[in-house]
Amino acid sequence: MCLNKVRVRSTALVLAATCLAMTAACTSEKSGSGATSGDEIAIGLVTKTNSNPYFVALRESAQSESERRGVKLIALAGKFDGDNQGQVDAVNNLVAQNVKGILITPSSSQGVLGAIAAARAKGILVIALDTATDPADAVDATFATDNKAAGVAQGTYVRAALDSRTPNVLLLDGTPGSTVDDQRHRGFLEGFGLTEESPEIKGAAVTNGDQTKAQTAMENLLQRDPGVNAVYTINEPAAAGAAKALAARPDGEDVVVGSIDGSCTGVRNVKDGRFTATVMQFPEKMAQLGVAAVVEHAENGVKPSGFTDTGSQLITDKPVPGVPSKDTAWGLRNCWG
Repeated sequence: MCLNKVRVRSTALVLAATCLAMTAACTSEKSGSGATSGDEIAIGLVTKTNSNPYFVALRESAQSESERRGVKLIALAGKFDGDNQGQVDAVNNLVAQNVKGILITPSSSQGVLGAIAAARAKGILVIALDTATDPADAVDATFATDNKAAGVAQGTYVRAALDSRTPNVLLLDGTPGSTVDDQRHRGFLEGFGLTEESPEIKGAAVTNGDQTKAQTAMENLLQRDPGVNAVYTINEPAAAGAAKALAARPDGEDVVVGSIDGSCTGVRNVKDGRFTATVMQFPEKMAQLGVAAVVEHAENGVKPSGFTDTGSQLITDKPVPGVPSKDTAWGLRNCWG
């Protein structure tokens, strides 16, 4: 009788252990399918697009820094520059995956605020890269170019490069509602010495920072005013579109085309004379600082705050007195992409 009881008890213990092992195995498999588990640090990255070389460089830098620090990076993006809902969905996705922090380059400075607030309410650190939110304190911190200063540098150079010529200016803007678009636009006008109502401005167009859209917009603007001699562009893809439209003209006055980005392709375009100058940014530094800040917060509870300027540098092979610049040789040693 006692022996039977021992056998029954032993059988029960074996069955219980087996069930526990099976449950643990199932739980482990589920965690590995996407959600983070245990002490693993996972960081989310949400960029405006996956196609723009600028955001490709930023993502690759974030991935490299994450691997160096032994943490996991989950990278998502909108379908196009201005895809606000795509970014909202991405943030919600990352919250569901229990990330420790989210790095985001907002397509709309206000459109993603609700999703960011929900993430922060769950204790997730949120840092803006490249593009500030509006208001800026909607995120814990921002690591980005001082975009107004970059715009001022572009405007100051373009005006000085015109020398004594009467300005006839076209503006190829980015995405309405983006702080980057607004800050660079206002900075260019300030550096050039213009206002929105200045008669020297002959036309403006929204390009979403896309080369094809910029080329079409430039072609349309040139039909209305072929005497353009200065062009502001939101970024290098827009500058490349403008340059292609200008190159198709049979003749015309030399046009000073300025831009902002600092990619290796953009610097080569400056070197080859397709456009005149670009203001280099440092997206890799933004990504490195962002990943480091999330890891530091996850491990030690230290939370970043405020705005950190990651720097910018005017690049041209046609320097003008009084405007600090570096040549394309320096640019090709320090470019990204």
